[in-house]
Amino acid sequence: MLTDGRHVRQLRVGCEFVYLAQVDTPAVFQVEPRDEAPVKLVDQQWSVQPQARLRRYRDLYGNPCVRLILPAGRSVLRYDAVTLVPDATEDANQQAPQLAPDDLPDDVLIYTLPSRFCLPDLLGGEAWSRFGHIPAGYGRVQAICDYVHAHLTFSYGSSNPWTTASDVNISRLGVCRDFTHLAISFCRALNIPARYVFGYLPDLDVPADGMPMDFAAWMQVWLGDRWWTFDPRNNRRRKGRIVIGRGRDASDVAMVTTFGAPVLESMSVYAMEEPP
Repeated sequence: MLTDGRHVRQLRVGCEFVYLAQVDTPAVFQVEPRDEAPVKLVDQQWSVQPQARLRRYRDLYGNPCVRLILPAGRSVLRYDAVTLVPDATEDANQQAPQLAPDDLPDDVLIYTLPSRFCLPDLLGGEAWSRFGHIPAGYGRVQAICDYVHAHLTFSYGSSNPWTTASDVNISRLGVCRDFTHLAISFCRALNIPARYVFGYLPDLDVPADGMPMDFAAWMQVWLGDRWWTFDPRNNRRRKGRIVIGRGRDASDVAMVTTFGAPVLESMSVYAMEEPP
């Protein structure tokens, strides 16, 4: 059990990256879970071949990051962690109210503004026409997720690192980050604070979708006095979400940032339950 008495399940999460670099290349990796409730980080290990010095820090959002130099040639980086998560879906409250902008906490206001990939200024007219008639609060946010989930089709390779919420709204194709960017944009256009969340999402008590395991993206929305989890891609409450990073959009929580142009030969991700 966790300290609050809830039953837990043990998950193993991690990833592997294989890079080929022409020259020594500084890089930042953001793949470690945030060690905070309701998730408990039990153990974690890095493996880097050839060996490299790792330097840890936290970014301005409090996300754990690791810095290192990818040496010229081929590098293999592996991260592995054991975590405990509640055996319960994330909280929901149909009565959670939307606050007026003047009543929002100071540090939440930034999540009502446009960012690189989330464009409430461009999508504001559509947001108000589609969702403005829905009573403000939890139900309005769920209506946004319902619409985005139905409007977009999940398709690997349909978007690129420069695709914005406006782009995907037109193409109607994307991956989980695109679903999230569009839902965030609609929320912010309606003065609902929404932030981007990136992490591991295992298939706990849900049918596997048949796709290779990958990192996942969802959003958190400020209603009442706290953040609530919404997932426009899967559009259902889930168990086992493990947050790696939070920010305004995907640009704030890139899993890898390289200061050069190494070739990514392969990447694999896993998130699975294992016996304690």
